[in-house]
Amino acid sequence: MRGRAELAAVVFAGLVSPAVSGEPSFDHSAFDALLRRHVVRGMVDYDVFKAAPQLEAYLESLARADLSGLPERERLALYINAYNAYTIHLINVKSERDSIRNINKTLGLKLKGPWKEPLAVVAGRTLSLDDIEHGIIRKQFREPRIHFALVCAAMSCPPLRSEAYTGAKLEAQLTDQAEAFLLRSPQKNRVDAKSGTLYLSRIFDYYREDFGTTDAAIARYVARFYPEGPEKQLLVSGKAKLVNTDYDWTLNSLEKAGAGSR
Repeated sequence: MRGRAELAAVVFAGLVSPAVSGEPSFDHSAFDALLRRHVVRGMVDYDVFKAAPQLEAYLESLARADLSGLPERERLALYINAYNAYTIHLINVKSERDSIRNINKTLGLKLKGPWKEPLAVVAGRTLSLDDIEHGIIRKQFREPRIHFALVCAAMSCPPLRSEAYTGAKLEAQLTDQAEAFLLRSPQKNRVDAKSGTLYLSRIFDYYREDFGTTDAAIARYVARFYPEGPEKQLLVSGKAKLVNTDYDWTLNSLEKAGAGSR
């Protein structure tokens, strides 16, 4: 176990500090180190995170964060990281190893559900995962690519990134997440130009209003991330038929993926 002084040093490291550009930023290095070591191809080693004092320290730094001086991209990066970190924390607090949807469910009935659990503390506010996603991120930032960065601990979610989000790299990180989800996850999203079909994750159905009110608008949104070719031509035309792919709620763990630890 770490001593109190060492743990306090990790907590202090997460507080607001000047960025290289001179703008204030938030230090996500403790979470970043855990993600780099214990997330493999989007799959999470939950047991290691559970035992890591660095995660506890990072969550404490989020609780003490002062957001007043942070630019918008720094605040968005912080909330995305908070959502992902507290999702991992929730899985471990509840000792769940099969599916996040089992949390707060009794005799097969969903009660308040995992996303309404008031377990996250950010900048002195106690929040649920729903509060972070819907009450803050979607409401304040209006950035559809966040749906490729927020990871709900399921196999069919976008892959958890093996690094923390930062204000300085956020634009590139969100675009890369979109491309990884849309272009490199064919079980979740793909285009069949011959049949004129766009197969999409149910995320686009759950959050339809964030991507477009019509099928054609959603297809054109997806087209932004496709290179030139018949697939993009179909998407831009607005004539693609949208079909939802199956959503697998199995826990996105290394154990479930059969990947093992590095």
